[in-house]
Formats: sequence, structure tokens, C-alpha cells
Amino acid sequence: MTPDPIQRLTAELAKLPGIGEKTAQRLAFHILRSKPGYARDLAAAIVDVTEKVRLCSVCCTLTEGDPCATCSDDRRDDRIVCVVENVPDLLAVERTREFRGRYHVLHGALSPLDGIGPDQLRVKELVRRLGTPPEGRERVEEVIVATNPDVEGEATALYLTRLLKPLGVRVTRIAQGVPMGGDLEYADQVTLARALAGRREI
Repeated sequence: MTPDPIQRLTAELAKLPGIGEKTAQRLAFHILRSKPGYARDLAAAIVDVTEKVRLCSVCCTLTEGDPCATCSDDRRDDRIVCVVENVPDLLAVERTREFRGRYHVLHGALSPLDGIGPDQLRVKELVRRLGTPPEGRERVEEVIVATNPDVEGEATALYLTRLLKPLGVRVTRIAQGVPMGGDLEYADQVTLARALAGRREI
């Protein structure tokens, strides 16, 4: 017996991360109540993203064109590469409009308990980029490690530092500390210690 179309759609939506059964049901009814063209457009967009999006051969971000728009931009600084865990992290850094270098996306962080080691990340591609630069490109001088400030992110940052420093490149870590609008009274000891260690002259 074939499942009811609404039940089938709800079941498929519930497979998405962060979507429970109730939310999936609400989304299913939203799609059902929408204009007929919406469902077709949504389906076409899902098919497009799975068939057309691939990894950039340079920075490993997700892109339709290869190389991606950032890697193709001649106005960016080839000497600095910002390493991030995932594409949303790249977008977060880009939104600051403060960074004008290049990126490299690892697609995760080291997590031995989950079976994620260097071979499961895009580390080899990063090391390859630090070798002989393409014609007309400057050699990478600094790698900014912008992994998350959690156990996995710190382990990844430490691993990359040990791996990349012998290659003659400067390895830096993004500063971590008290967020804007935060109260020192409620900051934990590690956050405060890092804020003090990462202080700069004003």
C-alpha cells in the first residue's frame, strides 16, 4: 500500500537536520496550501542544488562554477588564506566585509570519537595550495585558522599549526573572547582568559 502523499512528504521533510515530526508536518501543509507553482519551484531548486553544485577545485567551497566567484576574484589578496570548518562559516566571515584574502573550507573538524581524522577533511588540498602557486599568483604567507572555539575546533587548529608551520607559512588563530554586548560577570574563565591573552593596543 502506497503511503498518503502528505505522510510521505512529512516523512521526507523530517529527515532534514533540526526538523522534527511536528515541524515537518507544518512545512508539508504550508507547501500544500501554497500556490501550485511554489511546489514545482521548490522541487526544481532541490534538484538543481544536488545536480549542479560541486566543490571548488581551489578552496573546496560549494559552487556552481569552478573555480568559485571568490577564487576567481583578482582583487582578493593571494597571500592570506582563512581556513574555516564549513561553508556557513565562510559566509559569516564574508559578511563582516573585513577580510579580503582567500578561503579554504575543511568540511568539518577533527573528531576521533566520530571517526573524523585528517583524511576525512580537505587538509591535503590546503597543503597543496601552500606549495608552488599558480602562474601570476603570489605565495601564501599567512594562514588564519578560523575553526570553532570548541574541543574539535581547537584540536583542528593545533593539528593545522603543527602541519603548516614547517612549510614556512605564518599560522594565526582568530581572537576569542567576550562578545559585544556581553557582561564580564557572566563570562566563563576560559573565555575571559582568552580575551586577556588576545588583548591589543587601543
